[in-house]
Amino acid sequence: MSHKIEIMDTTLRDGEQTDGVSFSPFEKLQIARFLLEKLNVDRIEVASARVSAGEQDSVRAIFDWARTKNLDKRIEILGFVDHRASVDWIQQAGGSVINLLTKGSQKHCELQLGKTLSEHVADIERTVTYAADQGVTVNVYLEDWSNGFLHSPDYVLEMLRALRTMPIHRFLFPDTLGIMSPEEVKAGIQHALNAYPDLAIDFHGHNDYGLATANCLTAAQCGVKGLHVAVNGLGERAGNAPLEAVVTALHDKLGIETSIRESAITDASRLVETFSRKRISSNRPIVGTDVFTQTAGIHADGDKKNNLYANPILPERFGRQRVYALGKLAGKASVANNLTALGIELPADQEKALLEKIKELGERKETVTADDLPFLIEDLFGGLQTRFVRITDVRIITEIQQSPSAQIALELDGKEYRASSSGDGGYDAFMKALAIIASEIQLELPELVDYEVRIPPGGKTDALVETVITWSTDGGSAFRTVGVDSDQMIAAVKATEKMLNRLFIANPAMVSKSS
Repeated sequence: MSHKIEIMDTTLRDGEQTDGVSFSPFEKLQIARFLLEKLNVDRIEVASARVSAGEQDSVRAIFDWARTKNLDKRIEILGFVDHRASVDWIQQAGGSVINLLTKGSQKHCELQLGKTLSEHVADIERTVTYAADQGVTVNVYLEDWSNGFLHSPDYVLEMLRALRTMPIHRFLFPDTLGIMSPEEVKAGIQHALNAYPDLAIDFHGHNDYGLATANCLTAAQCGVKGLHVAVNGLGERAGNAPLEAVVTALHDKLGIETSIRESAITDASRLVETFSRKRISSNRPIVGTDVFTQTAGIHADGDKKNNLYANPILPERFGRQRVYALGKLAGKASVANNLTALGIELPADQEKALLEKIKELGERKETVTADDLPFLIEDLFGGLQTRFVRITDVRIITEIQQSPSAQIALELDGKEYRASSSGDGGYDAFMKALAIIASEIQLELPELVDYEVRIPPGGKTDALVETVITWSTDGGSAFRTVGVDSDQMIAAVKATEKMLNRLFIANPAMVSKSS
């Protein structure tokens, strides 16, 4: 296949139905801007009409911004069959597209609305006519279409026959409860298109059986014009079809074009993860932190010899890099690849000893990262200056009535630097004090993009804490450093010291420059 398909993102509407997710007006605006400008999604659905006055203000802010970029026509709002109410709400918010929620199954129509199909169609026509008179574009959701096709297919065809005479732009077919298989999606869409070949259909999948991505691919093969997705698969219950997986599979498996910029997918995922407070699993396809990590030594060896274990989902497509894990399954190539990335060369016997040490630590379930290698080498063999920077003193004070403060001392090439600062938290105060010293020695600090604290299950108050911090450089490459201590704050300080030394290990000339 070689045609193009529209992608409609519903992270801000359907995704907000995820348990515990509620985006602030600021967060909604930032996500909308990223989706439309950076990721280049064709359309976004940002809210449901008549939720609250606060929601209307939030939506209005998005439209105020979008009009300055001529993007307002690509923003849609869910509305209801209520004659004027939803249409007026949407227009007052600045919108001009309504996705009208109608009943796509006989059970929903009769048991939830208590109406016949003809009565429901009359209500729909009244709302659609009013919207058209107001210059509002109408798309129609056939809610519970999946059950409608499976259990009342004649109802679906009769509804489509009545609706297609109205000024409706798109027909949106949702698998509302995520119950369909690819074969059922194919049969349902062909059922509609065989009767009405010119119907402009969008497919809206949910992931209750884990089949949302496969169902989207099937829908695309059957001739739908658009697919609905959500970043990180946010959505009620098991979530919506995940944007990252659907788009990548469309490009690779079907040869279908989309407007999506693949290089922005990872950043979109991180942004939504941050604002939704819903962490994605580390092995989530495309965007998980570990999906481009080779753990087995044989895989690292194959990559080194001729990329034998690389698949078409290359990390560079998504602004990422392949990583070779260090643990009990690591092999010679895993160590060699990481040493090469650090610019370190070791004799074969020392590489072997280093590998054995890494395996030993892995057996004890200790985390080993590439940034630990210079320190392990120093411990095993000596002779390497692995700690260009030493944080020699830290005093962090947190009080209920006062802003947290930090005083730090740092040693670089035999010279001591001191600074103090306050911040919004203890670690923030520490980083602000560090920034003062960094400015003094002309060192550009990387951006902190993630901060994770790990405590063993059942850990007591004196348990060792592992703090994992992810950093990003100007070049866009990300790396992680790990600090371990019984004090959470000191663990973070240790992880930060490793970050500083990584900068100098990568560019030793910075030492003389800083001095």
